[in-house]
Amino acid sequence: MGRNIAVVLKGYPRLSETFIAQELLELERAGYRLHLFSLRQPTDKARHPIHSEIKAPVTYLPEYLHEAPMRVLRGWLSSRKLPGYGKALRTFLKDLRRDRTRNRIRRFGQALVLAHELPANTDWLYAHFIHTPGSVAYYAHTMTGIGWSCSAHAKDIWTSPDWELSEKLDDATWTVTCTNSGFVHLQSLAADKGSVHLAHHGIDLSRFPPAEQVPSERDGSRQEDPVRLITVGRAVAKKGIDTLLDALSMLPDDLHWKWAHIGGGVLYKQLADQIARLGLSDRAEMIGSKPQEFVLGTYRDSDLFVLPCRIAEDGDRDGLPNVLVEAQSQGLACISSPISGIVELIDDGENGLLTPPDDAAALAKAIEKLARDPALRRRMGMAGARKVTEQFDHRVEISHLLALFADVGLEAGFQEAAQ
Repeated sequence: MGRNIAVVLKGYPRLSETFIAQELLELERAGYRLHLFSLRQPTDKARHPIHSEIKAPVTYLPEYLHEAPMRVLRGWLSSRKLPGYGKALRTFLKDLRRDRTRNRIRRFGQALVLAHELPANTDWLYAHFIHTPGSVAYYAHTMTGIGWSCSAHAKDIWTSPDWELSEKLDDATWTVTCTNSGFVHLQSLAADKGSVHLAHHGIDLSRFPPAEQVPSERDGSRQEDPVRLITVGRAVAKKGIDTLLDALSMLPDDLHWKWAHIGGGVLYKQLADQIARLGLSDRAEMIGSKPQEFVLGTYRDSDLFVLPCRIAEDGDRDGLPNVLVEAQSQGLACISSPISGIVELIDDGENGLLTPPDDAAALAKAIEKLARDPALRRRMGMAGARKVTEQFDHRVEISHLLALFADVGLEAGFQEAAQ
């Protein structure tokens, strides 16, 4: 068939989506020729080193249709001549009646531009996230007749209506997702349950080699050498960082600690205000988004990783945050919540602790327990590192993905990516 894949992404590059960048690089290494189509311009000022290793060209579709009217018009004039345009228009209008939003209109406009600007040799459409990127790929596929598949993750699964998920699952040749909870949910909505596949993301262990330094003996008893706590993740509701701050304010006065947060996000200022209001400014620091090498160094300098995830009011939730896998690869004991794919990584009491979402008191007790016991942290950290090495190597995921592409006739050499 070929090996030219157009990949539809919500935004590129993004510091918070290293799992996507990792996959793109491995697809290139396997011999696929990629062309990236991003629905949004990048907002992060920094880039991970891996983004520079990806060679695929990037085309930014019009983020707002009114800002590129002539480009949208050209897309419509071209796409309306395609054999599947009428069906795509009917599908869009049907969707619009059920979802009367500007975003729905924008999806169809972006699909018109995508269908017009696809390289002539495109063999396949592949969307990362089944909501907005999935819609753009779905409409473009219907217009062009080019086959498509999708990778679904977390928010896109749990905040999309069942009717939309079901129709996309039944139209895509295959869909892959990264947690068992997402897998079960998507399978329940698919007419062909065999079209839904589970593949944990994992991490590239060559980028996260084991830490060489011996874990610290900090136990919070010395003010001049406090226990170092770290959280990495976007400042958004589902991460539960507000609960974490409340828990930190409950820690006893004789326990000395420092906490740092790495990541941007819409709640950044709100959380910074909460830090000030709780009187934690001398011990809690928010340092914004940072590239991967900085994050890795911070893992190695820290004693405990905390990310008390929750299900947000709109249903949004994490799948399996890659940062938990990264932290455990460095032998860090982790505290999180028993939701979504987190339970597939953390066995409570074995390689970390799980506390109920939104329970600041329980979280404070868990933090104090591990902060005061460096031997327990070390044991849990070693168990976590073993589990990551055995079960969350990204090569397992990419081998599964390469097999799915091969099943639809996309040619590639497997040797480099699967070694």
